[in-house]
Amino acid sequence: MREVRASRGQGQSPSGIGTLDLSWVMLLMYVLAALELTCLFMQFSIMPYLSRRLGLDSVAFGYQQTIFGVLQLLGGPVFGRFADQRGARAAFTLSFLASSVLYLLLAAACSPALPGVALLFASRLPGALMHTLPAAQMVITDLSAPEERPAALGRLGLCFGVGVIFGSLLGGTLSSTCGIQCPVIVALVVNLLGAILSFTCLPTSTRGAGAHAQAVLPGKPKASLFDLKAITCLLLQPGVLPVFLVKVICGFPSGLFMVMFSLISMDFFQLEAAQASYLMSFFGVLQMVFQGLVIGWLSGHFSEGALLRASVLVFCVVGLAMALMANVFHFCLLMPGLVFSLCALNVVTDSMLTKAVSASDTGTMLGLCASVQPLTRTLGPTLGGLLYHSFGVPVFGHVQFAVNFLVLLVLWRQPIPPKMDKAW
Repeated sequence: MREVRASRGQGQSPSGIGTLDLSWVMLLMYVLAALELTCLFMQFSIMPYLSRRLGLDSVAFGYQQTIFGVLQLLGGPVFGRFADQRGARAAFTLSFLASSVLYLLLAAACSPALPGVALLFASRLPGALMHTLPAAQMVITDLSAPEERPAALGRLGLCFGVGVIFGSLLGGTLSSTCGIQCPVIVALVVNLLGAILSFTCLPTSTRGAGAHAQAVLPGKPKASLFDLKAITCLLLQPGVLPVFLVKVICGFPSGLFMVMFSLISMDFFQLEAAQASYLMSFFGVLQMVFQGLVIGWLSGHFSEGALLRASVLVFCVVGLAMALMANVFHFCLLMPGLVFSLCALNVVTDSMLTKAVSASDTGTMLGLCASVQPLTRTLGPTLGGLLYHSFGVPVFGHVQFAVNFLVLLVLWRQPIPPKMDKAW
């Protein structure tokens, strides 16, 4: 304790980060997250065209999407434990190196002289370790005070919006002007640069660097990286499992719709590829505004429990509107409500769950949270396709309303306390 107090008195945190350097670490982390997300959406924008060029049909394309989702689903919790044990520098570096391997394999798949289909499927394997966003969330959790955490996590929405807008734009522009391999090569160079910046500029660990950091238990034994029992035990801690289930259940219906959106935009909305990209850019702008600005402001005026209930309530309203929509104009009108609900649900639940576990387990908890979206991408194509072909677009609205209305009744009967240091 004397060493800790002495180091703080000299403007140095226990982790070795000076107080003046905290803002620099946060800024660099936001930049790295924006770069990785931009490259990721560049990849998403060219994958259908690369698959078609290699002769794959829609079924094979769905298989490689499912493989990527399953690998991220399985890798998220393991990567979180790796981040807890090895620190921010190792986590960011590993994620960028894995991304670099993915883009290297994709670049090789673009070559006619190489077995493109095999390399395309092989490029999905590094996806198990591509978790820059959870690593960034871990750094934010380490460096922000609990009352400031929702706003700090919300600013990552700006990075996500930048990735959606510029990644889609650059992917389409570079592939049409310089060839389909050009965006992949650019993404490879950017991720190698990200790995170098992570290894040279980030501190070894940000744990205990914040002014309001939780104390890490000194005698706690270090479990194995692949200790599934230790990972699942986090969900059994007081207050964790109910919030985690709310996160999974409430976001799943809208996740199904977003998984099927490319097909819905072509068949139901009758949009061309360029028009669909404009619509996704609008989605990205809304996410930047809501998650980067609005959620942070609301978190300063309302409790997290109130924001969580508000997001579920808006999900219900959007579900009713989605069941009645008939064209793309109607979808544009309900999109702000959909984006608000998604942003509020993700930011608030991430904040509550990281407060419910010890400081030494925040990375693992965020890894579990990061597995929710891959779960939707894994189950979504099959379940969403079955619902869409059997009942049409309105079924997504009906499911969203029914699921979130039931959750809202539960939340109103058993409200969540504003701080997650007590049982739910």
